[in-house]
Amino acid sequence: MRHVVLFHSVYGLRPAVRAAADRLRAAGHQVSTPDLYGVPATDTVEEGFALLDKIGQEMVLDRARDALRDLPPETVLAGFSMGAGVAGALLAERPDAAGLLLLHGTGGAPDAVRPGLPVQLHLADPDPYDAPDEVDEWQQALIDTGAELTVFRYPGVGHLFTDPDVAEYSPDATAVAWPRVLAFLAAR
Repeated sequence: MRHVVLFHSVYGLRPAVRAAADRLRAAGHQVSTPDLYGVPATDTVEEGFALLDKIGQEMVLDRARDALRDLPPETVLAGFSMGAGVAGALLAERPDAAGLLLLHGTGGAPDAVRPGLPVQLHLADPDPYDAPDEVDEWQQALIDTGAELTVFRYPGVGHLFTDPDVAEYSPDATAVAWPRVLAFLAAR
């Protein structure tokens, strides 16, 4: 059993994030899903980016830090899309994190990644927000730090392919991704 903090995408705290947390809880993990916006989730990605601009990245990171305050140091940092970036951004402040789980986006600067850190990435191939050459560069940088990195690319799917409430949802890719996520957490 692991403690996991699961940060939401730019849309906000949507039912898909809560369902993912329930899936992880059913596997025996303790999961927190902080609301980094403090307002209802948006219906479109454009509204989500407008809300992020209004709230500000620093406020989002401060709320994420607050959510982590009472969690054990070895909590797994996880996130969807923007939330993957939030998880990665907080890695330097959580050097004892048991792992970094990235769904739909990269995260974690190489200088914040300790040798042996388990990192798992699930990404559309191609992904409109993460250019393939940038992902390759990020991947090599993490490998060079000694991270235990596993990257899963899902050809022909949309960015948030695990979210059943968006048009890019792919039930087939989702059915492949979740057992991989659960295996990653079980190995920690």
